[in-house]
Amino acid sequence: KPAGASFLDAPVLLSGGNDMIFDAHSDLWSDVTARREAGERDVLARRHLPAMAEGGVEGSVFVLWADPIGGTDYVTATARLLAGAKAELAGCGQVRLVRTWTEIEEARRQGKFYIVLGVEGMAAIGDRPSGVDWYYARGVRWGMLTWNEENALATGAGGPAGSGLTAAGRQAVRRMEELGMVVDVSHLNDGGFRDVAALAQGIVVASHSNCRRLCDVPRNLTDDQLRAIRDSGGVIGVNAYHGFVHKERQHQNVEMLARHAAHIIDVCGVEHLGCGFDFCQYLGPGNDPIPDMTGPAQAPRLLDALRRMGLREDEVALVARDNWLRVLRTVLGGNNAVVQNRI
Repeated sequence: KPAGASFLDAPVLLSGGNDMIFDAHSDLWSDVTARREAGERDVLARRHLPAMAEGGVEGSVFVLWADPIGGTDYVTATARLLAGAKAELAGCGQVRLVRTWTEIEEARRQGKFYIVLGVEGMAAIGDRPSGVDWYYARGVRWGMLTWNEENALATGAGGPAGSGLTAAGRQAVRRMEELGMVVDVSHLNDGGFRDVAALAQGIVVASHSNCRRLCDVPRNLTDDQLRAIRDSGGVIGVNAYHGFVHKERQHQNVEMLARHAAHIIDVCGVEHLGCGFDFCQYLGPGNDPIPDMTGPAQAPRLLDALRRMGLREDEVALVARDNWLRVLRTVLGGNNAVVQNRI
C-alpha cells in the first residue's frame, strides 16, 4: 500500500458483501439509441436490466461513445446519444441517472439501478476546453479525452505512443477536476497517460483496462502506469473483452482475467482493483467478451475466481463495488461547481 495515499488517511467504510457489483464501463447508450431509432422502446428494461439483476450489478457508468452511432460525425452522434438516453430514462422507472454522491446514496436506498453518465472520447468539442462544461451541464460526471482516435485534445491508444495531450487537452483535464468529473485514462496512448498522471491533482482511474505484462496490447497498462493510478488513489477496472485478456483464444477465459486482477493486486493493492467489464457484444462481430463470461449475468464468476485465489470476503466486496464507490464519493461528493443539468 502506498504511503500517503489520501484514501488511506481517511478510510471510507461502505456497506459491502453479497457480490453487489459496480461496473465502471458500459456502451449501452449506443445499443439503446440504435434500437430506439429503429422503433423499439423500453430497451433497458426489456433487454438489459434482467441480466444486470441476475449478476448483482447494481450500478454502472454508461458512456456516450459516438463512433458506432455516427462514425467521425462526433457532434451529431453525441446529440443522438443524448437524445436516446434522455428518452429512455424518462420511460424507465427502474433506473436513475446520478450526478452526485447524495443521489447515488438515494438511488441505492430506493433499490434503483443507478447510472453515472460518462463520455468515451471528447472529439465532439474540438479544441474548446469549455466543452467540458457543456458535457457537465448535461449530466456527464466521468470522462475520457479520446477513444482510440487522435483528436484536438489528445491521442488515443490507436495512435502513436509518444504524442501527449495538446494544450487544449491539458486545460480540459484541469476543468474536469475543477468541476468534479472522474478523469479516466483507459483509452489514452502512453504519452497522453504520462501527461495526465503528471498534471492531475486528484484521482485518476482506468475504467476498463487490463495488464500489459500479461497481454501486450496498447489498451492495457504497464506496471508503471498501474502504480501511477495507485498513487493518485485511483482504481483499475478489469476488462472482459477477449483481446485484452490474452492473445491466444484458448487462454481467453475467466481464470486469465482473474490473473490480471491478481497482478493488479500484487502491484497496487486490492484497494485499487475494480470491475469495468466493457460487455459490448451487441455492437457486432469482433466485440465478444471471453466465452465463459459473456455478459453481466456471469459477472460474479470473476469474483468466484478471486475467492479461489484466496481473497477474503471483505476484499471481494472492495473489488466488486466499494473501491469504485470510494472514488465516486471522493469526486462527486463535493460541490465544486453550480451548473445547470439539462439531460
